[in-house]
Amino acid sequence: MQRSLKDYLIISIKGLAMGAADVVPGVSGGTIAFISGIYEELIETINRLDIKFFSVWKKEGFLTSWKTYNLSFLTALFLGIAISILSLAKLIKWLLHNEPLLLWAFFFGLVLASIVYIGKQIKVWKPKVILGIVVAAVLSYFITITEPFASPDSNWYLLFCGFLAIIAMILPGVSGAFILLLLGAYQTFISILNQLRDGLVTMNIDLLWQAVSKILIIGIGAIAGLKLFSKVLNWMFKNHNNTTLAILTGFMIGSLNKLWPWKKVLSWRTNSEGLKVPFIEKSILPTQYEGDAQIIWVLLFITIGFLLILILERLSVKKED
Repeated sequence: MQRSLKDYLIISIKGLAMGAADVVPGVSGGTIAFISGIYEELIETINRLDIKFFSVWKKEGFLTSWKTYNLSFLTALFLGIAISILSLAKLIKWLLHNEPLLLWAFFFGLVLASIVYIGKQIKVWKPKVILGIVVAAVLSYFITITEPFASPDSNWYLLFCGFLAIIAMILPGVSGAFILLLLGAYQTFISILNQLRDGLVTMNIDLLWQAVSKILIIGIGAIAGLKLFSKVLNWMFKNHNNTTLAILTGFMIGSLNKLWPWKKVLSWRTNSEGLKVPFIEKSILPTQYEGDAQIIWVLLFITIGFLLILILERLSVKKED
């Protein structure tokens, strides 16, 4: 496909939107790709990209191999995604420290609407579907109240999170950021992205290496997860679509406990930056919250998050029609 510089600029802008979605738990970058009309090309390009790229390079030259595998499209798209993620990471870190109630409220609204969105796709309500929702919701809830088996800064935990996050990214309706949030590693990932950004801006080699080494560990986990589960998940959706959607719905219902804005800190930990941050938290009523509960503002941001998913759903339906 012959494209102009303007076409690739538009693809990068779509990548910016996808990156913004990937940073926010509850919104899928895949949804943005679908709405913007590049989802099928993206999936096809990724599926075609394999070790044979080097064989074509050796026989016919680098430029032929580059064009054959549509790498100009991927480069433009992922450049936009990377710029967006690195830019938003700083903002989200600031919000986590300065406006946590409003940020969690927004995330809560996003996931609440995602539950409705995925639940509506269940076509047949059988007992096993209802059982799938209940079991998944209970399991997900207990994950949110269980003490993490390792610090979110540990290399093994980062490997495990990368493994699970990539699985979520290939699941319709579930974002990788959402899984990281559920595992308690979302803030750690945001900090890593900020480290990378600051290292690039200041050309601080030590800071850059710290971030890159952690991203490589996450990447190894992600590649392993993609290779092991992509075929399994594809089979599940083709053969047990309703049950799979039910499990996803239940999983997100149970996770609402993790996103509940009003929390009481039960224990603290020291992160890799030497800062004291919450380790184990308990959901409480707004009236029990120490400090300004900001009830009106929290309800407003829950509504904004909820409406955002509904708008994306409407756009998606129009695009499909």
